Amino acid sequence: MKQTQEKFIRPKNGWLMLFVSLIGAALFIVVPALIISKGGSDLWGLFFIVSVFFFILLAGLTIVNPNESKVVVFFGKYVGTIVDNGFFFVNPLTTRTSVSLRARNLNADPIKVNDKMGNPIMIGIVLVWRVKDTFKASFEVDNYVKFVDVQSEAAIRSLAGSYPYDNLEDEDAAITLRSGGEEVNDLLEKSLQDRLNIAGIEVMEARISYLAYAPEIASAMLQRQQATAIVAARHKIVEGAVSMVQMALQQLSDREIIELDEEKKAAMVSNLMVVLTSDRAATPVINAGTLYQ
Repeated sequence: MKQTQEKFIRPKNGWLMLFVSLIGAALFIVVPALIISKGGSDLWGLFFIVSVFFFILLAGLTIVNPNESKVVVFFGKYVGTIVDNGFFFVNPLTTRTSVSLRARNLNADPIKVNDKMGNPIMIGIVLVWRVKDTFKASFEVDNYVKFVDVQSEAAIRSLAGSYPYDNLEDEDAAITLRSGGEEVNDLLEKSLQDRLNIAGIEVMEARISYLAYAPEIASAMLQRQQATAIVAARHKIVEGAVSMVQMALQQLSDREIIELDEEKKAAMVSNLMVVLTSDRAATPVINAGTLYQ
């Protein structure tokens, strides 16, 4: 296929040609009466030709609305694109196809895909796009709107298969779908732009709008996330408790408040760890006897 670049044309003012066409319409009404009154039956052929010519001129009038364009084709040859707004006249034998230049939204419904670890997830995106090259949109692809839909789904599947949902199974992952944020959105936008360049589409913004585990594993993964959170919390609690016990023993020794042998230190450490790491409030017990009872 011969490569052709988009080009812009500036057609003639349509109001002038409309005025000429209206004059032709007036003649279409007046001239027959004159021919009949003068008995000039031989002028009917000329009148018919002139009338057809004026009606053909009317077919060349076209309107281009704001943020809209007209792709002009003359018997299979691309003539150019009209992007100026207004009322124009072009060759009446050309075909003119409207291509909107307005920004459009694609709110893709969540689809089920597999992430990098093979887990089924539901993911959906919001895409803002517009036509940048009317030639590519009209002639490089069959239907550019459908093309955007299909390529958007392909980009979603490619992105989801390249990164894990979170760090539960891949702790070394630098980017995850759940925590990637703007970085993941930028990767999605770049992937979509690369896929849609062939259709002359500009990707203005692309974002993940919905992200969740698929229903069949959502409950199990939620329990796993909760267990991971509990383990992490317990780790912090134990770490803090050990530091507090160490500090208590050190201060008791430095201030010479009490002398504890190894057995009593072990008992004290055990009691403090139970109190500090328990998930319930400790019940105090008052020792009314001596320390060794």
